[in-house]
Amino acid sequence: MRGIPRIPRPFLGALVGVTALLTAGALATPAGAAPRPDTPADVRSVSAHAQQQAREFWTSERMRAAAPLDLVTVNGHIEGGSAPSKGKATTIAPTTPADRTASGIGLLAFPNGGGQWTGGGAVVSTAGRVFFTYQGRTASCSGNAVTSANKSTVITAGHCVKLEGAWHTNWVFVPGYHDGQAPHGRWTASKTLSTPQWTASEDINYDVGAAVVAPLDGKLLTDVVGGQGLAFNTGYNLRMYAFGFPAAAPYDGEKFIYCSGNTNRDFLLSDDHGMNCNMTGGSSGGPWFTQFNEATGTGLLSSVNSFKYNFLPNRMYGPHFGADAQNLYQAAQAS
Repeated sequence: MRGIPRIPRPFLGALVGVTALLTAGALATPAGAAPRPDTPADVRSVSAHAQQQAREFWTSERMRAAAPLDLVTVNGHIEGGSAPSKGKATTIAPTTPADRTASGIGLLAFPNGGGQWTGGGAVVSTAGRVFFTYQGRTASCSGNAVTSANKSTVITAGHCVKLEGAWHTNWVFVPGYHDGQAPHGRWTASKTLSTPQWTASEDINYDVGAAVVAPLDGKLLTDVVGGQGLAFNTGYNLRMYAFGFPAAAPYDGEKFIYCSGNTNRDFLLSDDHGMNCNMTGGSSGGPWFTQFNEATGTGLLSSVNSFKYNFLPNRMYGPHFGADAQNLYQAAQAS
C-alpha cells in the first residue's frame, strides 16, 4: 500500500495488538457501524448544574489520585476503517494573551524519545491534563487549548471524550497542571465532541476529540492561557513535537513530558503518524505540533497522542488531521 507492502491480515491477527493510551477500548471497527459523512461532529451538551458538579468534584486530592484505566489489548485487527478524507491544506496561527510574553530556553534535544519539558514557553500554559469519570472511575488524559472563534476550544483524543459508546462525565481541563494544582483554574466542558467516525465505530484513524469549556470567573480560556495554532491536510513525514502528562508507569502524571522526531506514516493498521516516544497511559490527547518553536513554545497542532502497538512500546501513533478533524474543529469553535 502506497509503495509499502502490508503484512497479510491473517498474520496480523496473530501478531498485532493495539493499545490505546488511556484505556484502549474497542479499537476494532464493529460490523455494520458506519459514520454519517454529512455530520461534522457528534456533540454532547453539559448542563450548568453538571458543570458546577464537575468543578467541585475535581479536588487536588482527586486529581493526584486519578490514573489511566487498565491498558486493554485488542488482539487482531481494525477492519472497515477508512483513510482520512483530504481537504485543502490549512493553517491557523497561535495566539498569546496580550499580558503575557511566552518565552522558553530553546535548544532542547531533537530527536527525543521522552523526557521532561524544561523549555518553558506558551505550551506550558496551553497544554494540560484532562480529568473525567469513565464507567464510575476517575481517569485522566491530556489536551491543549487552541486558537478558536469562541476562545474556548480544547483539542484531545476521541477516546478522551467518549469510549465504548458512553460519553465521559465530570469532564474538566486543567491547563498548566502540576503537583495537584490548577494554576489557571479548572475549566469545565459545556460540550464535548468527536468525529462521527470515532463515535460510530471507534475507527482509530479518527481518534480526535474536542471540548468547548465554559467561562471561568467571567474570562474565556484562551484569553487566560493562550491558544496554539492548528494545521490540517498538511501531509506526512513531518518534523513534530508531542506533549502530554503520562500517568502510567514509569510516569505518575505529575510531569510534563515531550517527545520529538521525524514522523512517518503507519503502514500496518492505520493511516496515522508514527513517532518514537515512550509516553504511556494518560498522555492520550496530548498535542503533536509541526512548525514548533522551542524558544516561544508555540506551534501548529497537527495530531494527538492516540495509540501504540504492543510490539513497538516506544513508538507512538496519532491521527492525521484531514478534512474530518478540520470539520470537528470548526464545529467546536462555532459552538
